Amino acid sequence: MIKTNKNNSEKGAALLLSLTIILTVSVFIGASLTFLTLDSITSAQAKIESTKSYYLAEAGIEDTLLRLKNNMQISSPNTLTIGDDSTTIEITNPIGGSRTITSQGNADNRIKKLAVTYHITSDKVNFHYGAQAGEGGILMGNNSEVRGNVFSNGNISGLGTITNTATIAGIGNTIEDISVGEDVYTYSCSNAKIKGILHYVSGGTINNCSYESIEVLSDPIETEGLPISEEEINNWKAEATAGGTILGDYNISGNKSLGPIKITGNLNINIDAILTITGTIYVQGDIKTNNNSVIKLDSSYKSLSGVIISDGNIAIKNNVTTRGSGQEGSYLMLLSTSNSLDLSDPAIDLNNNAEGAIFYASNGVIYLHNNINVREATGYKLALDNNAIINYDIGLENINFSSGPGGGWSVEDWREIE
Repeated sequence: MIKTNKNNSEKGAALLLSLTIILTVSVFIGASLTFLTLDSITSAQAKIESTKSYYLAEAGIEDTLLRLKNNMQISSPNTLTIGDDSTTIEITNPIGGSRTITSQGNADNRIKKLAVTYHITSDKVNFHYGAQAGEGGILMGNNSEVRGNVFSNGNISGLGTITNTATIAGIGNTIEDISVGEDVYTYSCSNAKIKGILHYVSGGTINNCSYESIEVLSDPIETEGLPISEEEINNWKAEATAGGTILGDYNISGNKSLGPIKITGNLNINIDAILTITGTIYVQGDIKTNNNSVIKLDSSYKSLSGVIISDGNIAIKNNVTTRGSGQEGSYLMLLSTSNSLDLSDPAIDLNNNAEGAIFYASNGVIYLHNNINVREATGYKLALDNNAIINYDIGLENINFSSGPGGGWSVEDWREIE
C-alpha cells in the first residue's frame, strides 16, 4: 500500500508539471499571437496610411497636369486637401520646354513623394532653303554665296552665287546677274549663269542668260509664305509673357540666365556679358549686343531649339557669339517682327559669324555684312554684302522649337522619390 501511494504521488506531480508547462506554453503562444496580431494590425494600418499618402501625391500630380493642360491658374507651391489629409505640389519653371512637378502626400504623417518630368510638345518648323525671302527679294553682293537652295517671292539680283536650285515665284519677277549651280525656276532671266535647266514661265523674257537646257512653264510659279505663322509667333510671345514681365529697358552684364520673360523696353547685352536663355524671351523694343558678348540656350534644351523675339530691330555686333544648347540639332533663333527695310537700320543687322543660330525677319530686311557666315536666313527681304555666306545645314529641314501655350504637354518620367 505504501508503494502504491508513492507511485500515485509521483504521477500527480508529473501531471501537474505537464499542465504547468502546457499552460505556460499556451500563455506564451497566446501572447505571441496577440503581439503578432497587434503588430500586423499596426503594420496594416501603416500600410493603409502609406498607400493613402501615395494616392494623395498622385492626385496632386494629376490635378496639376490637368490645370496646366487647360491653362488654368496655379501657384507653386500649392496644397491640395482631401478630407483630413493633404499633398503639397511644387512646379519648376520651364527650361527648354520641360518642367518637373513634385507632389508630397501626407496621411497621418506618412510621407510619399512623387515626381513627374514633362515637356511641352515641340513645334516643328521646316526650313527647306538656305535662304528664303518674301516679296522683298534677295540682293547679293560681290562674291556672296548661298550654299543650298533658295526660294524668293521677289527678284534675286546682284553678283553672288547660289550653289543649288533657285526659285523665283510670282508674275514678272526675275533673276539677274546671279550664278546658279543647278536649276532655276523663274518668270524672267537676265545675265544669269545657270549650270542646270532654266525653267521660265511663258510670257517671261530671257536676256543674255546661259544654261544647259530650257523648259517653258505654262503656269506661273506659286509664291510661298514664310515658314512661321503669325499665330505661332504670338504663341511664343504669350509663352514668354506667362513667365513674367520686366518693365522698361533691361541691361545684362556678367553671366545672366533669363526666360521665360517679356521685356517692355530694349534688351541691352553689354561687353563680355553672357546671356543664357532658359525660356522664350519676348522683347518689345530692340535687342542690342556688344563686342564679345554671348547669347546661348541653356544646356537643358538638349536637342530642342529656342527663340528670342523682338518687335524692334536686332543688332549682332562683331565678335558676338550666338548658339544653341551645344547638342546637335539645337539652334537659337533670333526673330524680329520689325518692318524696317532700311539697310542703315535693318530689322536684323548681322556683323559676325553665327553658325549656331537662325535669323528670321517676318516683315523686314536681314542685312548680312562683309565676310560673315550663317546657317540660315529667312525674311521679307535679304541683303548679302560682299563675301557674306549662308552655309545651309541639312538638319534645318526638320527643326523642333518648344511651343507656346497652345501646344500639348507629354509626361516623360513618373517616379516615386520618397
